[in-house]
Parts: sequence; C-alpha cells; structure tokens
Amino acid sequence: MPHRGFPALMAPSGIRNRLLATLPPSDFDLLAPELETIAFDQDAVLSRAGDQIEHVFFPDSGAISLMIDMADGGTVATALVGREGAVGILSVLGPSPSDITAIVRAAGTASRIAASRFHAAFQRSPAIRHAVQSHVRAMLMQLQLGSACNALHPVGARMARWLLQLRDQIDHDVLPLTQQALSQILGVRRTTVTLLMRNLRASGAIRSDRRGQIEIDRSRLAAAACECHGTMRLEVEEIFTMNTARSRVLVVPDDAVGESGDAM
Repeated sequence: MPHRGFPALMAPSGIRNRLLATLPPSDFDLLAPELETIAFDQDAVLSRAGDQIEHVFFPDSGAISLMIDMADGGTVATALVGREGAVGILSVLGPSPSDITAIVRAAGTASRIAASRFHAAFQRSPAIRHAVQSHVRAMLMQLQLGSACNALHPVGARMARWLLQLRDQIDHDVLPLTQQALSQILGVRRTTVTLLMRNLRASGAIRSDRRGQIEIDRSRLAAAACECHGTMRLEVEEIFTMNTARSRVLVVPDDAVGESGDAM
C-alpha cells in the first residue's frame, strides 16, 4: 500500500466538509487560520496504524477507508469516510498512536490541520466539541452496524454495500476501485472477489469492471446489497440534522437581543 504523498498546498476556499460546515462562523474562525487544503491521490496513506496522529483531515471530496491490519498480513475495512466526517479526529483525546490505517480509495481534497492546533480549538469551543461528538456517534454507528453486517450477512451483500457507500461519497456510477482493493476492504481472497464480481455482472448490478474502474447500476446493486447501506445513510443524515440544529442554537442573532440586553 504505497504512500504517494501530497501535491502542493492550496489556500482554503469555501467550506465543503459537512462537519466543518455545521460550525458557527466564530467557531470555524478558530480553525480557519490553521487549515490548509491538500489534494490526495488514490491509494495515498493518510495515516498508518502505530504512527502518531499528526494531522486531522476533513475531506471535501473523495473517500477514505479506515483499515485494520492483522498480524498475519490480512486487512479489513471498518468504515468509509467522506466529506461528512474526518480522519484523525480522536487525537483530541490526547497524543496516541493511530489504531487504523487510513487509505484513500477515491482521490479528492481535504482541509488539514495539525492535531495539536485542533486540540487547542477543541478545548476552547463548545461547538467544535459538539461536532466531534456527532462525528464519533456517526463512526460508532458505522462500526456497530458493520460488525453486525460482517457476522450476519453474506459476503456478496457486503460487497454490494461497500460499493454503494463509495458511490455515495463520489456521486458517480464509475468507481475507481480494483478487485485487489476490494479484497483488502472485505478481508477476503482476491479469487472470492472475482467470483462475486462475475455474479454481479450476470445480474446487471455491475456493468463493467476493467482497469481499476467498476461501473455499477445503482438500483440493481441496491437490490443485491443488505439493508445496512440504507440504515447507515439514514442514521448519518439524522445525526447531521440534529448537529445543524444544535449549531444554530449556539448562535444568538443580534436581532434576537432585546433592549434590556437579554436574549429572547
């Protein structure tokens, strides 16, 4: 799993990450001077298990899988992160090595901040702390449902679910994914993925699979997937709806202050 590094940094322009977008302007301003926008390539490694967490990444586009590396060399994905979340955010709990390896599955951009700077802003801002809590809730939900899915659902349905999750993140029916990457995500042999792809092509759920590009038929793939995909999407949207409402409460508009100076 090579680390291709990052191209030149770019000045941040707009807030495309949904987690950052929930912050009131005054709280976002605590982060803005320290944020830098990076572009990352497919297969880039943002963090490795065992390494210290040096940065927090807020994806604006693309998709990143969080991988568990086993002692025998096997791997399995535990979650997929896109512009609704962040990578490395648990660094707010204090300096510690990463438990996961974060690998870019679809190239994109992200806002990056030093973990120490993010921790300082986290300590100062209730809104940032609430955003972190919302992210942790979303990740725990994905981890819990993923654990149940791995134990109870056949690998073909799980593969369809992962393909749909990636499709949700990049909003395109052509997915930049190889069979080797799928085998790492699912924790199965490459030959198993080849057989599953053949079955999905026969059903029309996969239109083509060549040169690291998998073209899907979304509706047919959804029919092949387990219910976990739909459940995860609904749960994440509910969490963000609650988080956005909470952020609005934290901001008291000027015209909501009466002549006495008390907030109405």
